[in-house]
Amino acid sequence: MSQLTHLDDQGHAHMVDVGTKANSQREARAEAYITMAAATLALITEGGHKKGDVLAVARIAGIQAAKKCADLIPLCHPLLLTHIKVELTPEPLHNRVRIESCCRLNGQTGVEMEALTAASVAALTVYDMCKAVDKNMVIEGTRVLEKSGGKSGHYVAELRARTTGIDNDTN
Repeated sequence: MSQLTHLDDQGHAHMVDVGTKANSQREARAEAYITMAAATLALITEGGHKKGDVLAVARIAGIQAAKKCADLIPLCHPLLLTHIKVELTPEPLHNRVRIESCCRLNGQTGVEMEALTAASVAALTVYDMCKAVDKNMVIEGTRVLEKSGGKSGHYVAELRARTTGIDNDTN
């Protein structure tokens, strides 16, 4: 296992100096799921929610969150993202919404945390908008699907079966 980059020689947390790293095109994709009652998912997909378009609001929340990642996670660098995409896909067969985010830039550090933050906050927004009708929603399966660029190169998440019932056939 590699040494943790956010710890100095004495084991103290610090922000990594990326000043000498070369710029490269970097991209990361992440996913999250929010599982809910069938009636809640129907309310969302049929547009019957009193608060409005749940998926549209969650999409905007995810985009905003990616831009604010450095304000939320102490050792993240503020980044000039050139692309942020958040997609929310209802999966009625599993009574859930799948959230996938993609963040991109040309820079000196990766965008995995921005992609993870976008997916997480989009899921939290769905929960917030629907908690009055379904407090049993579960957010799970948040992970990096893929990242490219930088010294560590290309990474694609392993396809794995989960005991939570999430089938990861989207890779």
